[in-house]
Amino acid sequence: MKRLTRVMWCVAAALMSARASAGVTAAEADKLGKELTPFGAEKAGNADGTIPAFEGNDTPLPGWEWGKNRKDYWKFKDEKPLFSIDASNVDKYAAHLTDGQITALKTVKGYRLDVYPTHRTCNITPTYAERSKANALEAKIGADGWSLEHAKTAGIPFPIPKSGIEAMYNVKMRPAGIAVIYNDGTSIISPRPGTSEFTWYQWYLVQYWPDKRADIGNVESNGNVDFFVYYNYSKPAALAGQGFVGTIPMNKDPEQYYYFPGQRRVRRLPTYVFDTPLIGFENQYLVDEQGGIWMTLDRYDYKLLGKKEVYVGSNVFGMWDYKADPKVVFDKTYINPAYRRYELKRVWVVDAHLKPGFRHLAPHRTYYLDEDSWNMVQLTDYDKDDKVWKDVSQFQIPAWEVGGLCVALSTSMWDLQGGRYVTDWMSIGGGKDIKWIKEGDPEAKQPWMKPDFYTPETLRSLSER
Repeated sequence: MKRLTRVMWCVAAALMSARASAGVTAAEADKLGKELTPFGAEKAGNADGTIPAFEGNDTPLPGWEWGKNRKDYWKFKDEKPLFSIDASNVDKYAAHLTDGQITALKTVKGYRLDVYPTHRTCNITPTYAERSKANALEAKIGADGWSLEHAKTAGIPFPIPKSGIEAMYNVKMRPAGIAVIYNDGTSIISPRPGTSEFTWYQWYLVQYWPDKRADIGNVESNGNVDFFVYYNYSKPAALAGQGFVGTIPMNKDPEQYYYFPGQRRVRRLPTYVFDTPLIGFENQYLVDEQGGIWMTLDRYDYKLLGKKEVYVGSNVFGMWDYKADPKVVFDKTYINPAYRRYELKRVWVVDAHLKPGFRHLAPHRTYYLDEDSWNMVQLTDYDKDDKVWKDVSQFQIPAWEVGGLCVALSTSMWDLQGGRYVTDWMSIGGGKDIKWIKEGDPEAKQPWMKPDFYTPETLRSLSER
């Protein structure tokens, strides 16, 4: 099955490559907002009705405001699973699963996916709709074949993608508000095989995306910055007081600095990129695994393999439940299935292979991108022998404080060879909800909404208070 699927994808990739140089015609762009959504998704459902037509306009039940538990106000909160997939029936559903999911279901005792009805309610704001349609005709990839030369901010750059690199820039510029705040963010590493001790992290983080602000105009006006980020740790004791600040561009290496309280020094991290292990995470978590796509897109050849119907995490409110008990959510071997929700979605499939002359612990990766939101919802990493290594999930929900745009930062990275998993960008156990910021919010006027906040001087000042 795996070999046949790859042959089919290769045929699709060849067809895509033949069209790649054609660009988007005015007639194609005119389909946006008609038979296609402004983000390029097919409005129609699938033939058998298991994927419905696009609805958009997700809104909470009456009474919700930021700080109240999101899952209690979702209008489909009382739905029950349609069926479950486990080792006993995985072959029946394999055509709608990723290699990583199949490997997990076949090799991890007791693991299962609970499948629910599909909902296509991710909202698209008028600004994103208008600017995405303009981008369809004017956004450009550079002459080097991978850099982003031009795109309007606050819009999907390539809503009708013709290549894998275009699809990946859609992920980078997907809507999510202009910033996010974690007052008590959480991460965990599951126990080593044969033990029962979790590693627990708690931290403060703010991340700011200038490319999601309409008032900037276009990405090149802001130096092609992907995002700015600042965080500091409060737990565990070994990391408490350590902090980080970074400017992450789209087309060049990042500027990143780290504060070590024991040395009372800020150090620049020029090689803290790609498959470098993240500081303090027991070599279980790589720098470029943060947020799904942390670094530049120059190291891989990205091939667009077309669309596929896959069971992926969607409306996964359980993984955003800051009131949930971590002891109930996180099993020693895998995450409690009751807190995860899978729906059948049409996803874009992008297959990435490392370019000659580069090295990476994952020389082959396959990305699965939700057609309605451009969130990366699944990723399979393969090792140097092209065997499944990691199954990565990002848990998508609508963020009502930014108009129902669907966001996906909450992440799980599962090493299926080593037997451990890492979660990050969580609020479970932290006691406070994650907050997404839109233009016009009071927080949008704070100092951390300006590039000059993200400097080593700011890091030193905040860390030594």
